[in-house]
This record gives sequence, structure tokens and C-alpha cells, in this order.
Amino acid sequence: MAMKAATRVAAGGPRGLRSLLFSTVSTNFPFPSQPAANQPQRPQAEPSTNLFVSGLSKRTTDEGLRECFAKFGEVVHARVVKDRASGWSKGFGFVRYSTLEGAAAGIEGMDGKFLDGWVIFAEYARPRENPPPSPPSYGYRQ
Repeated sequence: MAMKAATRVAAGGPRGLRSLLFSTVSTNFPFPSQPAANQPQRPQAEPSTNLFVSGLSKRTTDEGLRECFAKFGEVVHARVVKDRASGWSKGFGFVRYSTLEGAAAGIEGMDGKFLDGWVIFAEYARPRENPPPSPPSYGYRQ
């Protein structure tokens, strides 16, 4: 008798065990619905003619990147960053437009779009931070 009651409770009654277990889990598990308050927000870059493009395929070339972004304005320079050893793309690159309006149109037109089968993201490039100074070598070379 006690065994039947325990089984009925474990099974969750008429709703079943599955609904009992998963009824307390939020619908957006495992991702929080709002970003944590203690995490710093990434600073937005100042509008410039230089764009940072991420999410590139390993097959994307400088010419392909230029052609894709040239639809939105005059591209001065387009470069896919490559690994020195293998020569393959590292998955990101830079596009420089001649005007701010062209850069804004390039972000609007290509952010979240497909290029070579991959979704890419375009945003204003942030200026490179200065690296920390290296320690003195005292005349010793490696």
C-alpha cells in the first residue's frame, strides 16, 4: 500500500513525472533572461570608416570580402586576417570605406547576413589598445 502511494507521488499524480521535473525549469534554460548586472558592457566603438567583420568562413578571401561590402559604398581596403603558419583565415577581417555613410550602410547591409555560408557580423572597429611595455632586456638576446 505504501509502495503504491510512493509510486503515485513519484510519478507526480495525473500530471506525470516529466511535468513535475520540468515544470520548475524556466523556458530559457540554460541561458539567463537578462544579462548579469555585474558583467561590464562592451564599450561601443566610435563611428569610423573602418569596420571589424567577424564570423568569416575559412574560405573567404580579401576579394570576396571587398565584393560583398562594395555594394554599400566605395571600399578603400578589405583584408581577411590569416594565420601565419597555415595561411587560412582566422575568421575575422577589416573593411575600410571612403566615407562614414558608406561604413554605416555596410554595417546595416551586412550585419547578420550570410557570406560563404556563414553568418557574419559587422561593427565599427575599435582602435587598437597600446600593449604593455616589455621588460628591459639588459643587452641579452634570445
